[in-house]
Amino acid sequence: MRKQCNGLWAAAQEKLHEDPKSGAVFCFINQSRTRLKLLYWDGTGVWVLAKRLEQGRFSWPEPSEAKAKLALTPEALALLVGGVDFKRG
Repeated sequence: MRKQCNGLWAAAQEKLHEDPKSGAVFCFINQSRTRLKLLYWDGTGVWVLAKRLEQGRFSWPEPSEAKAKLALTPEALALLVGGVDFKRG
């Protein structure tokens, strides 16, 4: 979680093979699932948003393949950031 704007931008391009200027929101989470960073290009600049949980963990959905990228609907992203546990329904 040490990466800032340029590091997250490079991760979206090189590891996810996506264009950060596509309008998508890219989510990155630490291994213990207590910190979340979002990367978003709004057409004029880059937003980097961060959230650190004081207790508990983010309920991160499991990909179908190891280290695969996931696509979430805007509603699912809102639930994820809001702390809703996907595993409990």
